[in-house]
Amino acid sequence: MVFNSLQFLLFFGIVTLSYFSLRWSGRWLLLLLASCYFYLIFVPKYILILFGTIVIDYIAGIWIENTKNPRNRKALLLLSLVANVGILAFFKYFNFIAENVEAVLHLLGNTRHIPRLGMDLLPGIILPIGLSFHTFQAMSYTIEVYRGNQKAERHFGIYALYVMFYPQLVAGPIERPQNVLWQFHEYFPYNWENVKEGLMRMAWGLFKKVVIAERLAMVVDPAYANISDHNGTSLWVATIFYSFQIYCDFSGYSDIAIGAAKVMGFTLMENFKSPYEAASISEFWRRWHISLSTWFRDYIYIPLGGSRVSPARQYFNRFAVFFVSGIWHGASWNFVIWGTLHGLYQTLAQIRDKFMEKRRIQVPTALWYRLFQVILTFGLVTLTWVFFRAVTLGDAYRVFKGLASISIHDTLQTPLNATEMWFSIALVAFMIWKEYCYFLIPTKKNGPFWTVFTLLILSCYFFGVFSSNQFIYFQF
Repeated sequence: MVFNSLQFLLFFGIVTLSYFSLRWSGRWLLLLLASCYFYLIFVPKYILILFGTIVIDYIAGIWIENTKNPRNRKALLLLSLVANVGILAFFKYFNFIAENVEAVLHLLGNTRHIPRLGMDLLPGIILPIGLSFHTFQAMSYTIEVYRGNQKAERHFGIYALYVMFYPQLVAGPIERPQNVLWQFHEYFPYNWENVKEGLMRMAWGLFKKVVIAERLAMVVDPAYANISDHNGTSLWVATIFYSFQIYCDFSGYSDIAIGAAKVMGFTLMENFKSPYEAASISEFWRRWHISLSTWFRDYIYIPLGGSRVSPARQYFNRFAVFFVSGIWHGASWNFVIWGTLHGLYQTLAQIRDKFMEKRRIQVPTALWYRLFQVILTFGLVTLTWVFFRAVTLGDAYRVFKGLASISIHDTLQTPLNATEMWFSIALVAFMIWKEYCYFLIPTKKNGPFWTVFTLLILSCYFFGVFSSNQFIYFQF
């Protein structure tokens, strides 16, 4: 069930009204059953996989807390992590590993074919939706219990709800147990301010998804599907548009998830904070997909030594984090390169900062320099999105080749649909004003609620593209 559907609208309305009509003892069960139904809509049989990991981590959490021997506690944690990562690796990376092993064997003269998952091995099997997200959320629970930062949850239903809470089940935010587990034990009375805030957040998220992101896709998809038919100008437009498409698509999902939870009184962590306002790549990652970037920081970067080690080790730690980040996003060398480039950007920035510090070179504080840094950061991020959007490395190469061949003639002869392109530019301008410049306007934060809410919903109806496209990050 996708958020941008009438089915979800009915589901959300029924679940929310039922939620407020029940006492606490019935609310957690309602939300758990509703979350199961929400997941069953995609591929019913995969809920067994989710249920299996829930049972493993629930038991592991209690055993870890009850065990005093440090070695045994660590063994229990490793058992839980191996079970989670093993399931994720099997479904998501089996074919990627098989393809690369087979390629190496062919180079060595061995023509042996390695079976592929979903084809000649277990035909029909596919990647369970949102597996990467709820796997990381489950892992954060056992890690925090092991560290002593979270008490093991004894209520099996509440723990299952922590993993399966439908707003953020398939695409985040990737929550921490300290933030949400206690909330499922609370009784949140009906609060109109929460409802108003949540509905407005949902409406804006839906607008970003179906009006902005899907409109941008109408320009981006044809260009990347037929790269050779497009010149440098159209590829530049499509690539820049993709930066805003993936932002509006993913942040739109997060807005709907956070808003849906807020209506019922739950507070989920923010996942985006104006990432294209960042003046450096490191700042970008403090603003983009915050729940994931902080997950990598807390559970990989800091345990590896973080910034408390030698510069060479810091570089290694950073590359390790972004390599894992790349492969987490997708089983493809495109994603590995995407992640590695972000690691390279940050490493070069650190080397530059150390050089400037050693030479006592002062960084300009003028507004123009900040604006220059924002534009440069956006450009670097946009170029890496090419690897994210292109299907193959060959496609990425052809896109970069096209980007390098831009000319005045190309600008006048672009094959893009002019009407759709200019309408998309207007939508992006509106989004930039709303999210990046709105603080400059001396007015109320959201204006009159019903007026703004109604305008957003009507805009979704008249200008939205309600295609079958799921949210981009569902594949992860």
